[in-house]
Amino acid sequence: MPGAPPKAEKRKENPVNVEYETKVKNLLKGELKRRGVTYAKLAQLLTEIGVVETEKNLNNKIARGGFSAAFMVQCLEAIGCKELRI
Repeated sequence: MPGAPPKAEKRKENPVNVEYETKVKNLLKGELKRRGVTYAKLAQLLTEIGVVETEKNLNNKIARGGFSAAFMVQCLEAIGCKELRI
């Protein structure tokens, strides 16, 4: 069909998205490691601020890397991270 807009690329098929999702995932994993926080402990800390996630959900979500900025900030606040260097 002439004049039809091009099909949108799926998020995970766009190399730029994959690159930034990997960066964000590694930032969060690095902060968890620096503080010695496991996914089980993160689940507990998140529950304390009203965010219910299981250890398994956290493992899957963080491994994928495609989580929201809100989730990232919730995790960082839960572990007591006040600054983040990128």
